[in-house]
Amino acid sequence: MPSSEQLVHLLDPVSTVLLTVECQQGVVGPDSALPELAREARSSGALANVARLVAAAHSSGIQVIHALAERRPDGRGANRNARLFRAAERLPVQQLTGTTAVRVAPPIEVAECDLVVRRLHGLSPLQGTDVDPLLRNLGCRTLVVTGVSANVAIPNAVFDAVNRGYTAVVPTDAIAGVPAAYTPMMIRHTLALVATLVTTDEVLGALLRPRWAARG
Repeated sequence: MPSSEQLVHLLDPVSTVLLTVECQQGVVGPDSALPELAREARSSGALANVARLVAAAHSSGIQVIHALAERRPDGRGANRNARLFRAAERLPVQQLTGTTAVRVAPPIEVAECDLVVRRLHGLSPLQGTDVDPLLRNLGCRTLVVTGVSANVAIPNAVFDAVNRGYTAVVPTDAIAGVPAAYTPMMIRHTLALVATLVTTDEVLGALLRPRWAARG
């Protein structure tokens, strides 16, 4: 855990970006294609914490990027090389381009200054998408990763961020996966090795703390 002073410096608004991962209605909303994951994201407070972080980012000048996963109705460009992709094709709710399923889910609010990146393929919000070049153009050094799922997309995002030279920060109460017991195990045994682990309240405290106070 970083000290409060270290966290203030790490989360400098000039070089920090907040990434929300697959926080879309068809994944974490009431009519989710993955109801167990949606229930866990809401009952654990993870989705509410993502919304709190997004609101704080908006007020503190931190750039927000929403990474969404979708597919064309004809499936062109989508992966079929893993069990996960083939199972998704059979789900009753499809993440189809242009539908409500691929809109950012409440209570997260999307501001006009936010960037929304949509992908048609793969497991990662960074690999093969616009996210990495956008981060570089924004001068990002610290990437705060939030959302779902702790099973697949979140570790993909963290690993890809670290491999590309960013410092990954994960508010552990702003991510969710299934079953519920899996998420803390994955955090402890995997993400702890490569990311800076914090809580939502710690991030909010760092963002609210005056910069001059951190300098001494």
